[in-house]
Amino acid sequence: MSEYFNSMVSYLRIPMIASSGIALVASSLLYFKQTEIIYPRNIPPDARTNVPRPSTYGISNAEDLMIPTPDGESLSAFLIRPANRQHARNVTILMFHGNAGNIGHRVPIAKILSEDISCNILMLQYRGYGLSTGTPNEKGLTIDAQTGLDYIRERAELRDTKIVIYGQSLGGAVGIGLAAKNEQHGDIGGIILENTFLSIRKLIPRQVGIICCSSIFPPARFIAPLCHQLWPSDEVLPRIETIPILFLAGIQDEIVPHTHMKTLYSVCRTKDKIWREFPEGSHNDTVAEEGYFDAIGDFILKYVVARPRKAIVNEKGDTLQSTTT
Repeated sequence: MSEYFNSMVSYLRIPMIASSGIALVASSLLYFKQTEIIYPRNIPPDARTNVPRPSTYGISNAEDLMIPTPDGESLSAFLIRPANRQHARNVTILMFHGNAGNIGHRVPIAKILSEDISCNILMLQYRGYGLSTGTPNEKGLTIDAQTGLDYIRERAELRDTKIVIYGQSLGGAVGIGLAAKNEQHGDIGGIILENTFLSIRKLIPRQVGIICCSSIFPPARFIAPLCHQLWPSDEVLPRIETIPILFLAGIQDEIVPHTHMKTLYSVCRTKDKIWREFPEGSHNDTVAEEGYFDAIGDFILKYVVARPRKAIVNEKGDTLQSTTT
């Protein structure tokens, strides 16, 4: 397992430039080239063409997918099934990655989750990343997330499983929005958030000493209003009222101050919210900290697997299906 971890950590140390990039551009560049800064899909340089496959890491029970979106894009994805299907749990993790690299760089994470929890994992690649078509932006990624969830709901082998949304950094913001929109459907059993920000605008300081990064870009308080990629997780998260949520926070996070995660935890209204912090965890390697996967496993077993699946309802509130496990 150490070789997988070494490979994983090497990729996880890819610098995420969404915040530091802001320090290098003028305000006009920030506005007109904002998506290139926030979604550095060409980091590392071969990230659009070189997507490590599950088989590279010894995963045999995996499937390469191209999933169409309602607006005409095609999303690359991996569906990883547990090696021991006989003891597989009735859970599918929908995995949303951060803003750099591609899903291939996160396969070692999925491998550990699949082996430890014995669950299905759908690794969805946003538009414009890896082999997916299109150009990333907030509206597009929102469509992509819904497309991934709908794929699970429509595929026969997955549709009756409990769904866990797992998002790292930007992926957490994507997951929060998706869960808030779909909570009433009843099939989302849990949410896992790692090092997620309050909003993109709040990653840009409004004044010296406020929020973050003021030493990098002191005038940034004047630039924040120009930010049209919002991802307002602090406003959306309180809408989620019943889904259990696990917060995984790296205290040494140099990109997203851990106070962002603490604030998200405090505004979260769901009954079952669990906080786990990692004193030595930075933005990209919290996943490699001791106890990280144990926290996820414990959360899924206690708050997802052990609970009955809720009734599935449509947007009008009509019950479509009711199942228990």
